[in-house]
Amino acid sequence: MKDRKPRYRDVRVGSNILRTAVWEGKGPGRPLLFFNGIGANLELVAPFAEALHDRDVIAFDAPGVGGSPSASLPYRPWQFARMAARILDELGYDEVDVLGVSWGGAMAQQFAFQFGKRVNRLILAATSAGMFMVPGNPRALVKLAHPRRYMDPAYMLRHFEMLYGDESDGAEGHATRLRAPSARGYFYQLLAGMGWTSLPFLPFIKQPTLILAGENDQIVPLVNLKFLAQLIPGARLETVSGGHLFLVSQMDEVLPTIRSFLDEEPERRPFTASARRAERRFRGAGSPAHPAA
Repeated sequence: MKDRKPRYRDVRVGSNILRTAVWEGKGPGRPLLFFNGIGANLELVAPFAEALHDRDVIAFDAPGVGGSPSASLPYRPWQFARMAARILDELGYDEVDVLGVSWGGAMAQQFAFQFGKRVNRLILAATSAGMFMVPGNPRALVKLAHPRRYMDPAYMLRHFEMLYGDESDGAEGHATRLRAPSARGYFYQLLAGMGWTSLPFLPFIKQPTLILAGENDQIVPLVNLKFLAQLIPGARLETVSGGHLFLVSQMDEVLPTIRSFLDEEPERRPFTASARRAERRFRGAGSPAHPAA
């Protein structure tokens, strides 16, 4: 459904204004909350959200990323999880499935633990348990420390395979959707991950969990995903071809696995009321749809 356009809205959470989007689904699937990678703006979620057309997909720009102004002060993962919960409250969603990629996978772990009653199923892709992770390729990590790949599309294309361990097919489309984060926004995201680890609470994550790992991930090696699978009760690990951006480069391969996992439950609860509230709040909101700044 290439014509499936998101509804945008600016949501105020405390002192932050967060640019939020919902791709409205046409089926009975449970809403999916998407936590994006570091420095990644909403537009990068679009191909995945458009393909997952049987459910609402909710995503938002972190402070200082895409169309969200930078935060005035640094924040911790538990505060970021609270931002996401407040967005769900504002849009009228109660229980959701959650998917987190890379840095967003860490935030998804925090959200699943902190707001466990709101999470039905959890998907963690190309991520780790935080500060105790086994590091990736030093050359890729050095480039990851600076947001230049978001600011310079030519730089992204030139180093795509080394940075992400993926085939370059689809790299140009990915590059055209990039929006440079602010230096402060990117630094605050890096700072949020410093000293953080999910190790103490991983055994207490009770939601059915799917863990996806890229065989050639240069940033988060496969061993980190195996570690998560061992510590989260009942978690299932699936490896896919590709590297750190396999959700982009191998979307056709991984999407059936994701869809099958999300639809596994024997009985589905209706979400009509929740979807109506979300639609009403979008239509009644004061902020018009707008692209990233």
